[in-house]
Amino acid sequence: MNRPLRSSALVAANPPKPRETKELQATPLRPGAVARQLLAEDEKDEKQELFRHLPESYSLAHRLRRHGWSTLRYLMQTEVHTYAFSVAANSILSLFPFIVLMLTVVRRVFHSHAMYNVVLELLRDYLPSNKDFVIRNLQFLAGVKGRGQVLSLAMLLITSTGVFLPLEVALNSIWGFKKNRSYLMNLLVSLGLALGCGCLAMLSIALTAQNLKMLGLVIGDQNIVLRGVGFIVMKASAILATIAIYFLIYWLLPHGKVPVRAVLPAAIITGLVSEVAKYIYILALPGLNFQEVYGPFAVSVSLIFWSFWSGMLLLGGAYLSAAEHADRVLARRETAAANR
Repeated sequence: MNRPLRSSALVAANPPKPRETKELQATPLRPGAVARQLLAEDEKDEKQELFRHLPESYSLAHRLRRHGWSTLRYLMQTEVHTYAFSVAANSILSLFPFIVLMLTVVRRVFHSHAMYNVVLELLRDYLPSNKDFVIRNLQFLAGVKGRGQVLSLAMLLITSTGVFLPLEVALNSIWGFKKNRSYLMNLLVSLGLALGCGCLAMLSIALTAQNLKMLGLVIGDQNIVLRGVGFIVMKASAILATIAIYFLIYWLLPHGKVPVRAVLPAAIITGLVSEVAKYIYILALPGLNFQEVYGPFAVSVSLIFWSFWSGMLLLGGAYLSAAEHADRVLARRETAAANR
């Protein structure tokens, strides 16, 4: 009997304030309104719990850890090494004709000395070793008038198919597409991708040259600050062009519909990782000591090895994007089934 009296005394001692009483009277509760509100909150919590397990709700580090081991196991397969070596060999065969054509077009069509220097600087940044030797000979080939440019174009058309054909087979296997394109269709797609990559490279070169020219007008030509800023601008343009090329390959080369959302993050990650891997490879070259083993052929061997690792990174990024997309599709199906 004492407890109810004590509670009543507490209520009487602390009556509601006039403002709180006015708010309670202004929003009266209908019968069942509280129950409906609680049910709605429970349903909202359940939906949030379901969507909390979607792949895009995880952090990037968690998603990389989730598919990291499966990607490494995929890269250990013998067929993946076969694809990467095939891409590496044909990349070397197509690289030099591509550079010769780029130098020829910049020099004889655009008549731009700034773009010509940007091509040389980008080539110097890309090559892992013997940069001066390779650049000097490529300049000589591009400067000689004759059939060299025509033969370079013909070789580029042939070797581009050798690069993209094994890549298409590998990407179709990753995404589960059963049928590959015919040789003629692959030839057309390869030529289109080669043209697209060339246009992206030319656009990157033109933008870099223009930015460097504007910086030279603002800061001055003979300035250490200009060199540092110019290197950053050139590096950023090269990385963006590399990411765009990876994206075109991931998106257009497979013989099936690939979502843009699935391959764009993979292209960005692969482009950044390949840039870091290039400097790691350059630091490791003195320890590999190709010069003692291969002699004058060390330049080609170093380029083939770097092209092989680039191919492995490209295929690893493709597998990672496909695995992430498969998880996303499976999670959405489970969510849709749970909401029924």
